[in-house]
Amino acid sequence: MRRREGFDKLSPNHFVVFCLGLSGCAGKQNILPSAGAHTDAFNTLFLVFLIVCGVMYALVIGFLALAILRGRREGGDDQVRPVFKAWVGLITIGLIGLAFASWLTDRAMASYAAQPNPVRIRLTANQWWWSVEYFGSYPGETVRTANELHLPVGRPVHIELASNDVIHSFWIPNLAGKQDLIPGRRTDIALLPRRTGQFRGQCAEFCGAQHAHMALDVMVEPEAQFLNWWRSQLKPAPAPRTRLEQAGANYIVSRECSVCHAITGTPINARVGPDLTHVASRKSIAAGTLPMNRGNLYAWIADPQGVKPGSRMPYIGLEPRELDAVVAYLETLK
Repeated sequence: MRRREGFDKLSPNHFVVFCLGLSGCAGKQNILPSAGAHTDAFNTLFLVFLIVCGVMYALVIGFLALAILRGRREGGDDQVRPVFKAWVGLITIGLIGLAFASWLTDRAMASYAAQPNPVRIRLTANQWWWSVEYFGSYPGETVRTANELHLPVGRPVHIELASNDVIHSFWIPNLAGKQDLIPGRRTDIALLPRRTGQFRGQCAEFCGAQHAHMALDVMVEPEAQFLNWWRSQLKPAPAPRTRLEQAGANYIVSRECSVCHAITGTPINARVGPDLTHVASRKSIAAGTLPMNRGNLYAWIADPQGVKPGSRMPYIGLEPRELDAVVAYLETLK
């Protein structure tokens, strides 16, 4: 007997690889279990659709098998007519139920978005990083950061979305669905985190060569911890304490870095690249490309194009002593 082509090449190793692939469906970028009200609502709606459509599919297959087994009998038209009517009724009830479930989910989304006292954030997408601005009661409470979201648990969040270049898509699977960021147009999304934890956002629309390296670290915290973080972000950058740190600060303020970056408490206030005021307090470098540590800071500053080819961070060509000084200063910005 001829073996089916392709299946003869399967081995236990393929099964192991398949299981490892499934293991990627859990963790800090997973809709199950959800961590937000919006994902809960979407998951419930999906479950309703899955059950209704699954039952209908099973009935179709069952009736088809029964028809094949019994064949067409004489006088079958009289027997088929009542079954046909019952089938039409069942389909009608199923479609009405799905429409009603969709309407309830839509109303739930609207009620979450209308909750009072939301945290107001503006998220701007760039190739390939995220600019984040938090707005308080007055302009002096505005916080600017990059590639990181801090959210209070149990409090609604309203995020205004914008793009500076191409179409991007904002997605935190654990908290809510996707929303596009379109150049020249303002969109928005509402979140309502329901449990604390560390999650991962991602650009979900192909936006260029480094699309895969455009992530967003998301921390959902208790309200008090979130407010402490906000207050700490309002503080200016600490002054250099050693000669090496002072040399690094002087280089950043007076050389190429000042053209793109801002550091509160210093003369530089550019908006081309990420705000560096508290860069060392972040979880990652270059929008989730590298974990934040001294070695990765050296690698990123020394050769950004080697780490993230095509990024807007240019190769500068620092001397070893200059690189040591810049890294030493950036490590103090917490």
